[in-house]
Amino acid sequence: MRKSLLLIVVVMFLTVSIGASSATNLVLATGGTAGTYYPLGGAIASIANKLAPKLRITAQATSASSENMQLIGKRQADLALVQNDIADYAYKGIETFAGKSIKNFGAIASLYPELVHFVVKADGPIKSWADVKGKRISVGARNSGTEANARQILEAYGLTYADVDEQFLSFADSAEQFKAGRIDGFFATSGVPNAGIADVAAKHKIRILTMDSNTMQKLTSKYQFFVSTTIPANSYANQTAPATTPAVMAILIAGNHVSESDVYEITKSLFENDGQLAKAHAKGSLVRLRTAMNGLSTPLHPGAAKYYKEKGLIK
Repeated sequence: MRKSLLLIVVVMFLTVSIGASSATNLVLATGGTAGTYYPLGGAIASIANKLAPKLRITAQATSASSENMQLIGKRQADLALVQNDIADYAYKGIETFAGKSIKNFGAIASLYPELVHFVVKADGPIKSWADVKGKRISVGARNSGTEANARQILEAYGLTYADVDEQFLSFADSAEQFKAGRIDGFFATSGVPNAGIADVAAKHKIRILTMDSNTMQKLTSKYQFFVSTTIPANSYANQTAPATTPAVMAILIAGNHVSESDVYEITKSLFENDGQLAKAHAKGSLVRLRTAMNGLSTPLHPGAAKYYKEKGLIK
């Protein structure tokens, strides 16, 4: 009797051990704990682990997109949340990745837009993009994603830093300098609402400059990671007009070392989770199959491509 009981215990232990050892452990690089990437990444990991029991995805806090690309490049992370423009720069070896391209990854899906705001005072000297020349403009922190977007948008209007008084300020510093009247406008690439802009709008009537359709076409043709979006009126206090503006996309990527089958299951869990992702995080409600490939300018991971072929998104 004792021997039989011992045999059962040993068999159960071995079964559990074998099951655990067959699980695929993956690290998902996200962002800072106070931002969006970390909680959203945690929700994505939790849902994928439930729907694909052989997966064991762990969300890891990081400093976001640029570090995440480095982690993927070094295979110190398996999955990552990044802005699609940063992924584009890494793949092509340009901007902050000049001479050190990272190509060992594939895109899984676009998740939600991070919109380029160009904020001016409603009663200030900048009424249109033609008025930007010669003005004091914060283009974002030096070498940041916002700063690159600012250069690209100014270029679309035929402007360079030689045409403006550019200042390299963080979101928080831009807001403070704007409130103090030391700058005439500032760029910020982020989700809506942006805390710095909300702080400014609580005290000043603001306008977010809109981009005309011809310039938008010019911009998105050259930089295929941009998509056209709209910031609705009243997204911020004292912001009474909507603004058509370019956006980059927060995307999920995987290292090429992650198997096709695992990425297929992860992709499926993003879009077939009975609304669990939307309930887990506000941005989860923006993750939709019809926009899954918006702004993807780098190659798909084979696992994601397999899923999209099944759904008729690609041939």
